[in-house]
Amino acid sequence: MQYVISIIGILVVLFLAWIASSNRKTIKFKPIVTMIVIQILLSLLLLNTEFGLIIIQGIATVFTVLLEYASEGIAFVFGGMANEGAAPFFLTVLLPIVFISVLIGILQYLKILPIIMRAIGFVLSKVNGMGKLESYNAVASLMVGQSEVFITLKKQLGLLSNQRLYTLCASAMSTVSMSIVGAYMTMLEPKYIVTALVLNLFGGFIIATIINPYDLDPNEDLLEIQEQGKQSFFEMLGEYILDGFKVAIIVGAMLIGFIALMAGFNHVFELLFSISFQQLLGYLFAPVAFIMGIPLSEAVSAGGIMATKLVTNEFVAMMDLSGGNYQFSERTMGILSVFLVSFANFSSIGIIAGAVKGLNEKQGNTVARFGLKLLYGATLVSVLSAIIVSLVI
Repeated sequence: MQYVISIIGILVVLFLAWIASSNRKTIKFKPIVTMIVIQILLSLLLLNTEFGLIIIQGIATVFTVLLEYASEGIAFVFGGMANEGAAPFFLTVLLPIVFISVLIGILQYLKILPIIMRAIGFVLSKVNGMGKLESYNAVASLMVGQSEVFITLKKQLGLLSNQRLYTLCASAMSTVSMSIVGAYMTMLEPKYIVTALVLNLFGGFIIATIINPYDLDPNEDLLEIQEQGKQSFFEMLGEYILDGFKVAIIVGAMLIGFIALMAGFNHVFELLFSISFQQLLGYLFAPVAFIMGIPLSEAVSAGGIMATKLVTNEFVAMMDLSGGNYQFSERTMGILSVFLVSFANFSSIGIIAGAVKGLNEKQGNTVARFGLKLLYGATLVSVLSAIIVSLVI
């Protein structure tokens, strides 16, 4: 029965994307089917095979070691601030982002990361039926982040049609930055995080192909990457250290605000309606949780976590999932974990629109106008990835 529900769920997601399509007659179904099959095969590989287990363990080990290195610097600066045995979230989860950011900067500086991004983007363009620019952007968003990626495309932003701009922004919102993957791994199982990263890459293309279909002139598909001004190695280090610290501070500030607001809303709703705000949202999202393969008995609680992620951010929802008093099955934990690994939330609309506007004001205003459609598509990507995983676990 669970397979039937998952297959129906995939069809429902594709139908919801089709409803929002800007040109239903030009949708290319062959690459959509191909990418769904690839998603299922990759899920099977990563979650159900010895080879996949080795890959996941290898990636998890790398991030574990990186977090240990990061803790050396954190302990030097903040040592003694926490009680023995205590693990403050800011110190153990957010501040390691600084070190991961530095490593990304070094790989960028040495031209290793751009080569990887171009190569993977080229291969993806042969599968997804889209251009090299769209494929590069999806990989680059995963590597460097949803706002930083547009800096590398600065030369081409002003030349992009609205359709291509939507696809680029949708890819950025559907993925997450590698700089914060280590933080996720302190809250969720690494195997689900790695699987979500891969599935969202293809899911972004699937949903964009339906919602935003267009034909591309090969002469328009030119990939020009904006190189940063020449910096010395230590200038680059300083820049990425500060960028990583800014991200940690911003995420921390957002967590303080959003968690406090959620607590306030819950208390007010409990006083007025004898039901918490999160429970109310849970009932609204329960049908979505059900088509993702989550049992009815767990759908309301799962829907509350899904809604929390949408209206706040993925960190708040992950903290709720990992630290809350939920009695979820292992299967439900896996499905929810995959759903949470993306930037699909309301705050991302402002982040992406602001990043583009800082580089090209006209295009930034365009992004702001289709912001809700971006969020709709990115949320469908998360739902689709979760459903694909529900087929194999």
